[in-house]
Amino acid sequence: MIKRPNQKDDNSHIDRWLVSYADFITLMFAFFVVMYSISTLNEAKYKMVSESIRFALSLPTTPTSPIISNDQPGSLTSVLPSPLYLNKVLVDKHTAQLGVQQRKIEEHMKKLAIDLNNVMDSMIKQNNVRINLTKRGVVVDISASTLFSTGEATLHTDSISLLRSVADILSKEDMPVEVEGHTDDIPISTAKFPSNWELSSVRASSVVRILIENGVPEKNLSVVGLAANQPLLPNTNAENRARNRRVTITIASPNLDRE
Repeated sequence: MIKRPNQKDDNSHIDRWLVSYADFITLMFAFFVVMYSISTLNEAKYKMVSESIRFALSLPTTPTSPIISNDQPGSLTSVLPSPLYLNKVLVDKHTAQLGVQQRKIEEHMKKLAIDLNNVMDSMIKQNNVRINLTKRGVVVDISASTLFSTGEATLHTDSISLLRSVADILSKEDMPVEVEGHTDDIPISTAKFPSNWELSSVRASSVVRILIENGVPEKNLSVVGLAANQPLLPNTNAENRARNRRVTITIASPNLDRE
């Protein structure tokens, strides 16, 4: 037996579309409220946010381009800086910081050169010591005759006190110190030193040993024997050869663009 549809049940479902329609209208209303709120953002709040960002990044207060064109209806001129502008400012700030650091290094190296000049003043006046400030660092050339006897690598007693004064200054620094031994082009051949390579190396080592004994950290020191391969002057006369026979102490600057 087939049950006839209940007329009362049909009437109860006939207006259900109004529920869906009401939900749709509610969603549309919420959508337009959100759109309206976006189109009327508080410019004062945007400015406050941008000033906070600018303060945190130490940005200069300069005008910036709007994110939305003013020609568009309902557009907002934003005071927030563009990503390209932020990147440029950050790069400029980093470059400025590097410049400040570079000037501090240069001032420190100048002071170091002056301190060494003061303790070696008497030798400088006798032209036995020369101090130069270069991009590579502070370069101290000490005449070999001031430190050693001819063909020997044992330090003179009076030269040890000079090197102790130098060590007292360098012991307070944390920079690489390169000690190089140099000779002239006249060959040497003795039981102790078969060539100028051995002589220049042992002379540089003798100087380094005094520096270590007087407080210069070993990790900062290096020794090089260069024989006659880096002359200051052509080995054409006795005076030039005397200049070329030397021990060079270089306090290397932290600079990246050293010569």
